[in-house]
Amino acid sequence: MGELLIGQLEFYWDVHFRPRLDGLTDEEYLWEPAQPAWTVRRGPDGQVVADLENPAPEPPPVTTIAWRLVHIGVGCFAIRANTFFNDGTTPADADMFDPRQEPADLPLTAADALAFLDHWYARWHDNIRSLDAEALARPLGPKGGPFAEDSMLALITHINRETIHHGAEISLLRDLYRARA
Repeated sequence: MGELLIGQLEFYWDVHFRPRLDGLTDEEYLWEPAQPAWTVRRGPDGQVVADLENPAPEPPPVTTIAWRLVHIGVGCFAIRANTFFNDGTTPADADMFDPRQEPADLPLTAADALAFLDHWYARWHDNIRSLDAEALARPLGPKGGPFAEDSMLALITHINRETIHHGAEISLLRDLYRARA
């Protein structure tokens, strides 16, 4: 089962999603197709932040390619890689919902976003690829927060679904940007 799920992510990344990002420009990355729109921008302190409200308004704003790429990079890959395969750069006591797991260096340009995404995909992918069947079946434990009893395989399934879902939305936004009047 682990090989099947990891293979699914690899195939989607290598054949469908990552090639669709080639040629992404800064203008397209930050394009707001409707208002209101959530994107990434410099905050008052100079740090790049992703727009977010909790709870989200109903209906939630349209999101830009920038927002979705950062969401995949942070919400799918970085937080999970930092939580379950900590390299010492984030607190060891933090679970996967702890904001201290989030990278501080969010990208504001298309080139930086693609480098950011590639980096965090590689960290997540290479670590899950290294797990044996026992580690894939083991419950997440306290680092999983309310999902402590779920297995790493369940988390990988969720991450795959999120990556495919948001990747398809990014691909559609690229099509709409290209076809705009």
